[in-house]
Amino acid sequence: MMAEINLTTDQFEQEVLQSDLPVLVDFWATWCGPCRMLAPVVEELADEYDGKIKVCKVNVDEEENLAIRFGISSIPTLLVFKNGQLADTSTGFVTKEQIEAMLF
Repeated sequence: MMAEINLTTDQFEQEVLQSDLPVLVDFWATWCGPCRMLAPVVEELADEYDGKIKVCKVNVDEEENLAIRFGISSIPTLLVFKNGQLADTSTGFVTKEQIEAMLF
């Protein structure tokens, strides 16, 4: 099973921009309550759509450059990339259905 990828700045180009699949990138931090609420939802999507989407997580405390690059000012923030382009974004807790609507 392809679990979530803990994304670093070095991997971003390859894992996200060059991906053939839609990519869900979850910007989060350990101290963020809503991030912890969202984590199981994101994990469920990663399992359910394994092979159809790629799910990456970015810890904003560890990967500050990526957070700055995408102007992440509050978390959780989800970014959806399709064909290397940013296709959709959401901030705060969202439902599984809302994320699916962003992806498909």
